[in-house]
This record gives sequence, C-alpha cells and structure tokens, in this order.
Amino acid sequence: MILWHLQKSTLRFGEIRKAIPEASQKMLTQQLRELERDGIIHREVYPQIPPKVEYSLTKYGTTALPIMKSLSAWGSKHQRTSPTFPKELKFDCNC
Repeated sequence: MILWHLQKSTLRFGEIRKAIPEASQKMLTQQLRELERDGIIHREVYPQIPPKVEYSLTKYGTTALPIMKSLSAWGSKHQRTSPTFPKELKFDCNC
C-alpha cells in the first residue's frame, strides 16, 4: 500500500498515514524503515523545526510498479467473479 501511494508523488509521514488509516503508527514506521533499508524508498530529512521528513520511491522502487499494476488489474478483473470477495471492497483499478 505504501508503494502504491508513493507512485504518484513524494509524501510526508502524516499523508501516508491518512492514506492508509488501518495501519498503526508503529507498523507504518516499521514498514517505512524496512523499505528504506531495502533501497525501495528514499527518506529525506530536512533540517528545520519542526522536522520535515518526506518519502519517495527510488529508481529501484519504481521497478515494482508494473508488477503492482498488473496484480491490481488482475484483481479488479477477477473480483467480480469471486464469491468470497466482500462486495463493499470492490473497486476498479485506475491502471
């Protein structure tokens, strides 16, 4: 989900948190650290008060986007035929 939201623009922590409200602050922080450690996202810290931190996809991270878009398109196509997929979660992919 983090990568999906970062594909369009650089975001601050609070913006990512709003985009993924079901993620706790602790879990989101852990995931961002792991993605940064793995070179998938870049964390930019600006020396100001209050501190400003922005997250963006690295060039390496963008290589995952075609795979994610394909999976999203596949899910959008096949969710209509899934008898167990919750109807309230159905959506169309904007791929």
